[in-house]
Amino acid sequence: VVFSPKVTEWAASYDGRNKEPVTLPVKFPLLLAQGVEGIAVGLSCRILPHNFIELCDASIAALRGEEVNLLPDFISGGIMDAADYNGGMRGGRIRIRAKIDEGPKKNILIISEIPYGTTTGGVMDSIVAANEKGKIKIARVDDNTSDKVEIVVQLPAGTDADQTIQALYAFTDCEVSLSPNAVVIQDDKPRFMNVNDLLKASAENTKKILGEELGILLGELNEKWHFSSLEKIFIENRIYRRIEEAETWEAVMEAIWKGLKPHLGALKREVTNDDVARLTEIKIKRISKFNSFEANEHIRELEEEIDQAEKFLKGLTKYTIRHFEELRKTYGPGRERKTTISGFERVAAAEVIVQGETLYLNAKEGFAGTSLKREGDPICKCSPLDDVLFFTREGNMTVTKAAPKFFVGKNPLYVNLFKKDDTAVYTMIYRDGRQGGLLAKRFRIGGITRDKEYVLTKGTPGSNVLYFIRHETEEDSNAQNVVVHLKPALYLRNLSIKFPFNSIAIKGRESQGNIITKHAVDRVVREPKSGETEG
Repeated sequence: VVFSPKVTEWAASYDGRNKEPVTLPVKFPLLLAQGVEGIAVGLSCRILPHNFIELCDASIAALRGEEVNLLPDFISGGIMDAADYNGGMRGGRIRIRAKIDEGPKKNILIISEIPYGTTTGGVMDSIVAANEKGKIKIARVDDNTSDKVEIVVQLPAGTDADQTIQALYAFTDCEVSLSPNAVVIQDDKPRFMNVNDLLKASAENTKKILGEELGILLGELNEKWHFSSLEKIFIENRIYRRIEEAETWEAVMEAIWKGLKPHLGALKREVTNDDVARLTEIKIKRISKFNSFEANEHIRELEEEIDQAEKFLKGLTKYTIRHFEELRKTYGPGRERKTTISGFERVAAAEVIVQGETLYLNAKEGFAGTSLKREGDPICKCSPLDDVLFFTREGNMTVTKAAPKFFVGKNPLYVNLFKKDDTAVYTMIYRDGRQGGLLAKRFRIGGITRDKEYVLTKGTPGSNVLYFIRHETEEDSNAQNVVVHLKPALYLRNLSIKFPFNSIAIKGRESQGNIITKHAVDRVVREPKSGETEG
């Protein structure tokens, strides 16, 4: 996958026992994927690692002549401000912060991701040192890291958690600054290159290597076709019988040449003495079991492979794009971006990530994700950094990260991307428990904690949402009316209730709602309005 021995130049090792590559022609921007650091006299190099999937996508874009914008990605995760990355060239800089969240208990901070180039031990030592110098106040720090990073920082009673987090970024290794300096050897000389230009050069190099591989393959296929055709002529025309009476090697060769002469025009290249010598190596068993139809089929298959190889050579750019697409499809799952790109002014820089994936929903099975193309319906374009908001029919709400597959409940009310600055108005009409009254509430989302399930009803078992709708503005919500149809009952004359949304105020999501009716409800229908998304 990475390199081909056939296009690699080899040299003997120091003791002559093995062969070593002079250079390793790699069919992937491996330098950008792994990153590298080096020191030379008056010349240092630091190329940061990048994301595998993004490198594949960027290589495809470069081959299509499109602009690319690569940003580093680190296996240790963290939060990165790459506003001054400068394409990885000298003078650029990135800042990486640890991911710090408030714990489930008060006065607890949990560090779940650390900056690139640091270790959990180093981060803990820097926290202890800052505490000893009086720059921060902590009670204790514990390392619970196993397969995932978990550094638990316990704060003294009465300490402001947000202020402590900012202090950790300011005085410890919870934030580090890296200065890249992309330098490569090109034409035996050091050259400073932008990582985007380096990727374009790598994509073209991959194209060149694939072209060389196809050229070698084409030569091998032509050789197979040549000898298969020669063998077919040799056996079908019984030329092997001409050598039965030959007593010397020269006589054998002459007899075969004489038998082949009338058929040489059907071949693509000249026949050599080596070709004739190979014919003498054909075993009697091969001759006795020779099948003309199978031989013709084999030659036809070789011709198809030759045509395909020639087609790939003519459309080498498309062939190279397909190569990167196959790499992404085969090795991409599980290699999604781990480092969050964000400005440290608490403004997410989602615009630097292309929304190259699609969020799908399989409502019947209750799953959503970017890997459900076959069994799901498309919802919207998304990126691995996006948050997804969904509401269940039981009246619960959750915000989670966009992922290949995650559970949202069967036939969810609403599934879509969530923005932190979302000001839309959500309206929910639900039955409280199995036999309770019908309540309505209007609310905005507000602040949330990712992957936490919020109960929007009273929490009574058996509660069910009968109507749910989202309006972009308060004006659109105020203009909406619904009709509640009641189930027939004794002494009940009016079986429908018109309910205008503007009759209830917009409150927080914790509000339990206003009672519409205590009678049994058949259904709730609406008067269609524009500017809305309905679940």
